[in-house]
Amino acid sequence: MRERPSLPARDESAPGAEREDDRAAPERTCVATRAVLPAEELIRFVRAPDGAVVPDLKRALPGRGVWVTANAGAVRLAIKRKAFARGFREPVQVDPELPERVDELIERQALAMLGFANKAGRLTCGFAKVEAALAGEPVVALIEAADASPDGVRKLGQALTRLGRSAQVRRVRLFRSGQLDLALGRSNVVHAALLAGPVSAAFLARCDALARYRDVSEGSDPADAARSTDAGSGDKPVGTDRA
Repeated sequence: MRERPSLPARDESAPGAEREDDRAAPERTCVATRAVLPAEELIRFVRAPDGAVVPDLKRALPGRGVWVTANAGAVRLAIKRKAFARGFREPVQVDPELPERVDELIERQALAMLGFANKAGRLTCGFAKVEAALAGEPVVALIEAADASPDGVRKLGQALTRLGRSAQVRRVRLFRSGQLDLALGRSNVVHAALLAGPVSAAFLARCDALARYRDVSEGSDPADAARSTDAGSGDKPVGTDRA
């Protein structure tokens, strides 16, 4: 039996494309790179009534959507190539700091979910308590402030190795201590153990999205992995919390 010829890729700039619900398609085309990717690997943007380009992380805003690969480099490329105007086929206003705004939104989502995990009792804070939790609790991730003292980070790494849990426990270093303080409603949060649970999985999924957007590893050098939003936090490491 003769194989049916494959259909050509859908041209998102074709007339009438804006009348479709672009949120329903499993794959979309990045307007910056023209790569066809699963929708979950892209960020949807919409055009506000005043022409401003607005990120739609929840894919809930009405209107035609323009999709960009979910990393800051692709968003910058879309701005450089004026791809938003081409995608919307209308004049647009693009904030030069749009890549940073998207980063802040993804970061805010992750920290909000961390707060929910804390309220659900899935978080243990303080170096000594974290060390004890590693020995007997269902810890799925270590959350370490990006500006944590290297000594504390090293000691917890040694504890993971000693307990044979290095491969099972993720290490997240995407947030500074001040950000963790605000998210958890307490002071001097440097180390925390995240226990297994649905809300913990949701938090880690948002960490994945943030790391992909920044194009870094969750446990990479804090200078690359974290973008400080705390005025005056500087680059000086914070001490180990012993609570």
